[in-house]
Amino acid sequence: MEKIAVGLSGGIDSSVAACLLKEKGYEIEGIFMKIWDGKQPKPACCGDVEKVKEVADILEIPLHIIDLRKEFEEIVIEYFKNEYMKGRTPNPCVICNRFLKFGVLLDKISEKKIYFDYFATGHYARIGFEKGRYILKKGKDPDKDQSYFLYLLNQKQLSKLIFPLGDYKKEKVKEIAKMYKLPVSDREESQDFISPDKFFFFDIGKREGEIVDKYGNVLGKHKGIIYYTVGQRRGLGIAMGKPYYVIGIDGKNNRIIVGEEKELFKKEFIVKNINLISVDKIEKPVRADVKIRYRHPPSPATIIPFEKDSLKVIFDYPQRAITPGQSAVFYQEDIVLGGGIIEKVL
Repeated sequence: MEKIAVGLSGGIDSSVAACLLKEKGYEIEGIFMKIWDGKQPKPACCGDVEKVKEVADILEIPLHIIDLRKEFEEIVIEYFKNEYMKGRTPNPCVICNRFLKFGVLLDKISEKKIYFDYFATGHYARIGFEKGRYILKKGKDPDKDQSYFLYLLNQKQLSKLIFPLGDYKKEKVKEIAKMYKLPVSDREESQDFISPDKFFFFDIGKREGEIVDKYGNVLGKHKGIIYYTVGQRRGLGIAMGKPYYVIGIDGKNNRIIVGEEKELFKKEFIVKNINLISVDKIEKPVRADVKIRYRHPPSPATIIPFEKDSLKVIFDYPQRAITPGQSAVFYQEDIVLGGGIIEKVL
């Protein structure tokens, strides 16, 4: 009988994933990733250990609590801080998945002599195998698909993963949780890794600075660059007689650059830190649908080899608020071609 380690958070998705696998006859080991030290603001992704214990008891599976507080601070929080200080808007969930949840965590499990054949989570995505490669595909529920957050996974990681909810709609998952009387709630999904009103824990990045237009004219003062992102309108505190939006962040000079909404629409940008899944490399122009944010509808584009280790993306139509630091993920139908970090908007 194959043994599967299941990452549990106390939420409905991971709990149902474990339930489904147990019903199929697999031997299950529950894994809880302890990442919060109680000092800093609690990340939206932080699980509920008491709920996890209840779920493990109901499913009658062993539970292992893996302490990754130090690694979470070093890998995820530091990345989050450093990107903001560069005037970029990071996506820490992508980094956490690649290097912590499906990286360090699995190493720690092995170090503790917890044997497993596969590792499963409650992500809404699917894994396949075609032409000698593991591929990542969108989840069947278009409203819950989480493949965007998983594009950095490599072939070795994909070969060990199972996503039991990939073929399920969220409503069905709720029905299953109710049927098995799992003590979980469908927690409200947060769009923020850490809510901006909790940014007080940063020691840096809160210095006031100038709000300027694209010509450098000073229009007002900002309260710290960590509180702003490209496309933002609220909270600027400037009266110009017409709506102004953040169109850029100059981390080096501690400036917020604003302009009219039309200046947010661009077609071209450069992507670095590339990870390709369904192909080895991109050596000539490729057509794909590209997402520049989790909730951004994929839009048709051409992906072109650029300078070393980077790609240029050219959308067919201008897109709003292409934001440095965010991830651009490339899709061909429901298959994830790959993706990278938005470096520069052209």
